[in-house]
Amino acid sequence: MATYDLHAALSKLDGETRAHLAAHGFSAERLERLSKTLTAVGDAEARRDARNRVAGARTPEPSDIVDTPVPSDTKARAAGEAALRAGKLAFCVMAGGMATRMGGVVKALVECASGMSFLDVRLRENALACKRAGRAVPLWLMTSDATEEPIRAALKKLDAPKHVQTFVQDLSLRLTEGGELFFDSHGHPSTYAPGHGDLPDALKRSGLLTEHIRAGGEHVWITNVDNLGATLDDVLYGAFIASGKELMVEVTDKLGADRGGIPVYAKTTTQERLQVLEEFRLPKDFDASRVRVFNTNTFLVGARALDEARIDWSFFEVQKKVDGKPAVQFERLLQELTAALDTIYVRVPRVGPESRFLPVKDPEELERRKPEIRAVIEARLRGV
Repeated sequence: MATYDLHAALSKLDGETRAHLAAHGFSAERLERLSKTLTAVGDAEARRDARNRVAGARTPEPSDIVDTPVPSDTKARAAGEAALRAGKLAFCVMAGGMATRMGGVVKALVECASGMSFLDVRLRENALACKRAGRAVPLWLMTSDATEEPIRAALKKLDAPKHVQTFVQDLSLRLTEGGELFFDSHGHPSTYAPGHGDLPDALKRSGLLTEHIRAGGEHVWITNVDNLGATLDDVLYGAFIASGKELMVEVTDKLGADRGGIPVYAKTTTQERLQVLEEFRLPKDFDASRVRVFNTNTFLVGARALDEARIDWSFFEVQKKVDGKPAVQFERLLQELTAALDTIYVRVPRVGPESRFLPVKDPEELERRKPEIRAVIEARLRGV
């Protein structure tokens, strides 16, 4: 029986498909390398564990997690306000993915409260930030192949200012469980967005980060489009500047049986570092419930640190059902920045008008959270 040649299969894709993939950061060499892990000798689950799990981990110390500075911290507030007025900050919203969780509708365009979509709220937040700064505050939207055109059309319809710009995350190809190209029900190679870990590469590819740095920009605040709790905060911004760190990760208290990426000490290639790891990366005997905070996927990072970070990204095998058939895709996570950059972890509130964690993953969760979202919007968008 002939051995499947993925390299040959990729080279046979039509020119338009190959050009489209190339424009979106696709690496044939990387996919070929990853495909070999699907056909290596041994149990599939054992192979995934060997690739994904760290050799050891230990819980953080209480002092490793600092509390959010109080609103009355005038020194931090003044530092944040000054940096904002000086044009040091860009705000980046992750609005990519495959537009599947909200019933096929692009999440950024879904109404979340009071007749406003998630995109509407982000634009109003930005208008308020620009008013306070007395200048344009760059707002970048990381889209995907599935969300770019609808979001750009919405921005045009809303007459969004020029400092609101989009950039497109990577695109890759799904494989079968045996490491062959996966074709959809129409006979086309099945594409997907490989995860929010695409952001640093996609942002650099767009030129936006370079332009920001050249203009004197020093920081980038990154969050999910659906987490309307995570917005620009002068006090938190000033506290990050004072910390001297390269990266700030917002974490929040777990409630009940909450699960998610947690800060733990684990070894990188050179040293032990406090970093965010998802539970599937932890040793099997590590009790993740002992760590009572988890990552909100909101980060404040130095622009040069983001630009210069050299990360050997991990691509994690994810099992999917596509057109009723099993498929494999490899994804990367933005929180791997914590394995490379000097990081501070800040505990942020998740209840009340000051909440910085209001995620919405599907229509049911949106309905449950609408009262909370409305309260946060009303508290933070006064004057717009």
